[in-house]
Amino acid sequence: MPLLHRLFRVSERESTGRTEVLAGLVTFATMAYILVVNPAILGSLPDHTGATLDHAQLVTVTALVAGVMTIAMGLVADVPMALAAGLGVNAFVAFTLVGGRGLTWPEAMGVIVVEGLVMLLLVLVGLREAIMNAIPDALKRALAGGIGLFIALIGLVNGGIVEHPEAGTIVALGEGFASWNTLVFVIGLVAIPVLMAWRVPGALLIGIVVAAAAGLLVNAFADGTPVAGAELPDSVAALPDFGLVGEFSFDFVEVLGIGTAAALVVTVLMANFFDAMGTALAIGREANLTDENGQLPQMRRVLIVESVGAIAGGGASASSNTIFVESSAGAAQGGRTGLANIVTGALFLLAMFFAPLAGMIPSAATGPALVIVGALMISQIAGVDWSDVGVAVPAFATVALMPFTYSIANGVGAGMVLYVLIAVGRGRWRDVHPLLAVVAVVFVWYFLRGPI
Repeated sequence: MPLLHRLFRVSERESTGRTEVLAGLVTFATMAYILVVNPAILGSLPDHTGATLDHAQLVTVTALVAGVMTIAMGLVADVPMALAAGLGVNAFVAFTLVGGRGLTWPEAMGVIVVEGLVMLLLVLVGLREAIMNAIPDALKRALAGGIGLFIALIGLVNGGIVEHPEAGTIVALGEGFASWNTLVFVIGLVAIPVLMAWRVPGALLIGIVVAAAAGLLVNAFADGTPVAGAELPDSVAALPDFGLVGEFSFDFVEVLGIGTAAALVVTVLMANFFDAMGTALAIGREANLTDENGQLPQMRRVLIVESVGAIAGGGASASSNTIFVESSAGAAQGGRTGLANIVTGALFLLAMFFAPLAGMIPSAATGPALVIVGALMISQIAGVDWSDVGVAVPAFATVALMPFTYSIANGVGAGMVLYVLIAVGRGRWRDVHPLLAVVAVVFVWYFLRGPI
């Protein structure tokens, strides 16, 4: 371990090799669902030629790109931020580009590759990082708090605790709330904070394992499978199939026309552009990696790797890969360095061969971990000056719209637009950084065209 300690500055960041390994395991445990969800979304419909993406191949490329890019993030940026296929963008690829615009799957993935190339260019010229530095500290704290609520909602939805009913309230308790699934969720929700209160190392991971074990026991003795996903696989290992790697095309420009093609690329770019920055900053705060000005010193390297993740995801037909907010679970476990990423990435690569095992952990077991991490992250909003309405209203909009609209980008945009408008309206336009004003204008266009 001495070489790893020096390479990843483990001791310098007041961590240990054991803590980093545990953090990497926790992050993988909370992200493993993407190995099931991404193939389900991208394999859900045929393109206009009748072609569909093979499920086994989708599992392979989802794990492959996530593993390679997560390791790259650890080596290049030395931060505990794992990458995988971004939810929302993969749905945009499937239901808008393929289902709505009539593109073939290779053409749709070509859109993602071009979007990643444009994003990488913006990082290399320094524009993406400069915009992040122009955001006021209050909005940055609101970003962290909003993402905390957002991932807590993801945990509740994935765990089957809340749902969007067809009629009635916007969000309601799930139809199967009084069920074994809920019991498993509650076991995790109680076990993890109890273990954390007793300062047990690996509390999040242990809680996930305990809840998953409870789900397996319930399904073993109950009729049917009342806890969805908690099932022993028929086979343990399977050879990966790399048939989708390289299956992308730039013919979408000819099919759609330059104007429409550019608009679709920019639409995806807007979502990825701020999602990654907001998520990276929130995880950086959780891992105590930000400086006295609230900035993340490694942000440029982080964004370079994340941009390459979009290119790699499109090039392998896995959809755009971005920083996963679930990485905050590893940061909450104590992850401070890229060593945690090496562990997470290695597990994703290993998952290519043991894909059936990745689906053995039910969402009812990982959901509680996301809720608890969200509870920890919401503490960031304590630093917002809530007595100043010019700050409080944009900050609140940022926090509220992320979970309410199920989009980090929507919360970021609303906060920035309101901050600029209120500052100008109260005669404090000098407090608005020029780049922030430009971004606000772009977000107005983004909202008018319709968010992803």
